Amino acid sequence: MPGVIPRQPDPAPGGPDAALASGEAVRDALGRPLRDLRISVTDRCNFRCTYCMPRELFGTDHPFLPHGALLTFEEITRVARLALANGVRKIRLTGGEPLLRKQIESLIGMLSDLRTLDGNPPELTLTTNGTLLARKARALADAGLTRVTVSLDALDDALFERMSDSGVPVATILHGIEAAAAAGLAPVKVNMVVRRGMNDAQILPMARHFRGTGHTLRFIEYMDVGNTNGWRMDEVVTGAEIVRIIGGEFPLQPLQARYRGEVAARWAYADGAGEIGLITSVSQPFCGDCTRLRLSPEGRLFTCLFAEQGHDLRALLRAGADDTALARRLAGVWQTRDDRYSERRGEAHRDHKIEMSYIGG
Repeated sequence: MPGVIPRQPDPAPGGPDAALASGEAVRDALGRPLRDLRISVTDRCNFRCTYCMPRELFGTDHPFLPHGALLTFEEITRVARLALANGVRKIRLTGGEPLLRKQIESLIGMLSDLRTLDGNPPELTLTTNGTLLARKARALADAGLTRVTVSLDALDDALFERMSDSGVPVATILHGIEAAAAAGLAPVKVNMVVRRGMNDAQILPMARHFRGTGHTLRFIEYMDVGNTNGWRMDEVVTGAEIVRIIGGEFPLQPLQARYRGEVAARWAYADGAGEIGLITSVSQPFCGDCTRLRLSPEGRLFTCLFAEQGHDLRALLRAGADDTALARRLAGVWQTRDDRYSERRGEAHRDHKIEMSYIGG
């Protein structure tokens, strides 16, 4: 499996203003550049996946954010524009389930008009559970979305419905994947969270199904995100195990990362039938290459998926702060960042981590 790319030199002296004036990506305390902005547009979801939003904790009486608390599309676009000025190249819309946010294609259109430091449109992607994708894929593509990632944890209907606690058949998700590909949102990435004793028997059926389709199946180690999923280390199926399981039937060969900070280690089928990805946050942490900043639905910046608290931007946005003040705040948050939770998992216990359903995966 590809190793960790050595971290880059520490940033040159100077505060956020110096970083902004340089026209280069701002770097954090460990020298990692800001490249990715993940924007959670809602904390609501129409699934109740057991590893993310178990129904006993996210029931009908759960206090989701009121609409007025959410950042408006204009506010999101403004933050994204300033993030691009700080070096961001890729924007991912997440949730909750982002397709539940009304008029999401309008936001995509606004974001697609933005430009990176080198004058190019940002890569604009979206992660979804796929339930609404078939009806929205064309509008998303027309608005400027680059591609989609779809979560699918099993092909067996009974198991999938039990894991998602949704009553949605697998065929609905598969139809959404094909509609996305037909609309030009390809290659579609399909994410499978693997949990030992629950859906690990679906690894090979999933591999068989997506081989040769042009879609990229990615296996995610079950992670200790948030506080509600009852995570246990013995339920983690490691990336190395997954490679052995698939490789026993379909020989695999490792591929090099395409860029620094690529989340998934890539493996190609030796017969040319495509590739798979492995996201190994538990067994092979990649904190040293993490270039991701997260924006919550109501405007808090989080510097790690496992963070305990965020940094409020909404107060500045709604108090009339100018772009300079907002950019200084954003750059300052990143420059003081020293998160590497996954590398320190055994020694860095956190009691109040944010929930993945709120900040996105």
